[in-house]
Amino acid sequence: MKSVLFPFLLLTVSVVFGQSAQPSSGVSSEWDIRKLLDSLDLEAQHLKPVIDQVKPEAWAAKGASTTYVAQWKSAQAELKYFLSSSEALSRQPEKLTSALDTYFRMQALESTVSSVVEGVRKYQNPALANLMQGVVGENNANRDRLRQYVQDLAAQKEQELQVADREAQRCRDTLTRQPTTKKAVSK
Repeated sequence: MKSVLFPFLLLTVSVVFGQSAQPSSGVSSEWDIRKLLDSLDLEAQHLKPVIDQVKPEAWAAKGASTTYVAQWKSAQAELKYFLSSSEALSRQPEKLTSALDTYFRMQALESTVSSVVEGVRKYQNPALANLMQGVVGENNANRDRLRQYVQDLAAQKEQELQVADREAQRCRDTLTRQPTTKKAVSK
């Protein structure tokens, strides 16, 4: 029984893992994702010197809330988190959790920067606020491509799990249908 089962299990494992090694037609290639991440990182690097020009501590004299200081610090932190997450995804582009983390970090960065932009516009310099919005806006197409990649990768992982589940069910059925051999009881 073991000699029949082993080749069957080996074939099942190769089928399941062979499919997961090949991306489905909907998922971008590793090369394309690395190029996308390079573009995202470059745009994020353009944002850093712009964020560094923001001086929310000086806004209090103009009547601004001190929460802008916290938002500004949060924007700086979100930028670092995004770059770190993007780097992790670049190392393992097939990892869904890294792709999701990178996408969510990008959204958090954009949201935080949008909050700071309003303060910059009102209390510091409208031109700097426009520049910040422009730099964030440059990433719109890349953000959409990253979102699509996350969706495609999730769909691929879901298909892989379905294939693995079907194969596991088939193996269980095969094993439960095989007759059991009883050993002779010695007296």
